[in-house]
Amino acid sequence: MPERSRVGEAGAVADAAAGGAGPVVSTSAERGARRRTNATSASPATPTPGNSPEAPFWRVKSLDAMTPEEWESLCDGCARCCLVKLEDEDSGEVHFTDIGCKLLDAESCRCLDYRRRRRRVPDCVGLTPEAVRSLSWLPATCAYRVLAKGGELAWWHPLVSRSPETVHQAGVSVRGRVAASELDLPIELWPDHIARWPNRPPRRSRR
Repeated sequence: MPERSRVGEAGAVADAAAGGAGPVVSTSAERGARRRTNATSASPATPTPGNSPEAPFWRVKSLDAMTPEEWESLCDGCARCCLVKLEDEDSGEVHFTDIGCKLLDAESCRCLDYRRRRRRVPDCVGLTPEAVRSLSWLPATCAYRVLAKGGELAWWHPLVSRSPETVHQAGVSVRGRVAASELDLPIELWPDHIARWPNRPPRRSRR
């Protein structure tokens, strides 16, 4: 399992394709103030072992007790973790932006080069149950964060709805909200793209 990020970046992603045991977070520090994450989203619509109407695994198992397949399926595919983050050098506060990672497909909310993401983003690291409980920068809607705090998965989560589209229909994903790729903007303009919505629950009600 890869080590935790040196700078504590935000993000979660299913790592099944790489044979990992949990989601990954891409992090990168630049000029002592930049924080960036790169991740891809899983499509957890397929039921996993223990995922039955009577006893969904996420209700009866702790994060530590989940199988790799169950752990992976918690990723909702929102891609909020794929947005650039900026850190205040003085306070250490992390700010979300509406700028996408260079590997983010803003329409599908998936990584453009998932299998080689570790080569292109060398500091990509893995999330573990312990890390999820200790890191404060995961998006407020992130299933790992929600379950770690004793909450319940929302109706739009693919494990609940059985559809990977509900995360988009509910306005949780970044689809249609990414202003630019990090490759298209000079770093000095990034602070102009600080946004609050990536770390807030959606306002849209259930359809």
